[in-house]
Amino acid sequence: MSQSLVDDPAEAALGLARPVEAGSGPEPGRRMDVRRGLRFAVRRPGLLLSVVVLVLVVLASFWPGLFTSQDPLKSVPSQNFRGPSGSHWFGTDELGRDVFSRVVHGAQLSLKATLIAVLVAFVVGGLLGLVAGFVGRWVDDVLMRFVDVLLSIPALFMSLALVTALGYGTVKVAVAVGIASVAAFARVARAEVLRVRQAVFVEASRASGARWYSVLGRHVLPNAAGPVIVLATLDFGSSILAVSALSFLGYGAPPPAPEWGTLISDGRNYLANAWWLTALPGLAIAATVLATNRIARALDGEWSRQP
Repeated sequence: MSQSLVDDPAEAALGLARPVEAGSGPEPGRRMDVRRGLRFAVRRPGLLLSVVVLVLVVLASFWPGLFTSQDPLKSVPSQNFRGPSGSHWFGTDELGRDVFSRVVHGAQLSLKATLIAVLVAFVVGGLLGLVAGFVGRWVDDVLMRFVDVLLSIPALFMSLALVTALGYGTVKVAVAVGIASVAAFARVARAEVLRVRQAVFVEASRASGARWYSVLGRHVLPNAAGPVIVLATLDFGSSILAVSALSFLGYGAPPPAPEWGTLISDGRNYLANAWWLTALPGLAIAATVLATNRIARALDGEWSRQP
């Protein structure tokens, strides 16, 4: 049972309070971290706005009903080509469908494809870089020559070639975009593993007789994962653009699925009289990409320079 700060009211009146037991209050280091994080965020309103935008996109992806109750596939031909208004925030398309509800529900498809793409690149590229940097010798040479071949091919062209071979669909587009990003993750992971492998604490662990898998799991992986995670945050924005580009070209989910790239592609034929069909979904993509890039920049360098 925890001991009270003051057992006797007389002692309280004289200011003779007993010391607080260890562990009864918050740790000073944790309080300093929270205070540092709040100060870091308050001084950067652009970062706060980026976090809000990304949170809204994630909520729209998993719970679109929080933002709209309209059916994104329901058409009302008598209300086609209505401009943005209170009843239709993003206007209506050529079939009278609410564009805002299509953008909100399309976030689920686009974000799903983006998460799969980043996960594929993170896992495959991270493993290649980890093996190449930790094993070294001829294994490093073979894997890095393979990575060099991947880097020599533009990512969008590789994605087009892969999705043509795999077929159409959201998941296949995501896998194609993820494979096209493997090389960058492999390079960063290898560089970090090489840096950590030469550290003093790793050499000391090896000298003390630790197994290679213990050194890898306890020392190399935790200390090399930071830059790779930051790269994943940066790659999230570029993957959204790549997935939307392939959907724009018709390789994504078949109509009437409201993917973001498909929405822009459908609206380009009506730019003269219905600009909102292309501009507002494009604005949603641009806001999401800029928000993820701003967060990645904060994680990469700004936080480490925070006093």
